[in-house]
Amino acid sequence: MYLVTFVLHDPDLLEELLEAWNKAGVDGATVLFSAGMDRMRQKHIIRDDLPLIPSLDDFYEAPQTLNRTIFTVANDDAMVDAILAVTQKLVGDLKEPDTGVMIVTPVARAYGLDPGEAKRK
Repeated sequence: MYLVTFVLHDPDLLEELLEAWNKAGVDGATVLFSAGMDRMRQKHIIRDDLPLIPSLDDFYEAPQTLNRTIFTVANDDAMVDAILAVTQKLVGDLKEPDTGVMIVTPVARAYGLDPGEAKRK
């Protein structure tokens, strides 16, 4: 079992990527807003310019510039390969800049992944 972590550079591709992952066998994933060190240093994310009484539009500006970090669990190497293939088909070769970063980590133990687990106890 593997933890697949992917930082998607272009947030506009998120829905299409999740659909492609689902077709590759991913049943569920967690998506977080994230920002890299470079963007933080450029202060594209840190908001100290909000008005005293902000409107909703003031809050929606920052998430559009944020990356999306997606976590999922793959059962085997074949599933990791399928996820990588559909990801690169959509975003481009991950060796190229401004596409994303994928990290695959072996998982020694996992709890709470099987929805039927609690019913069997």
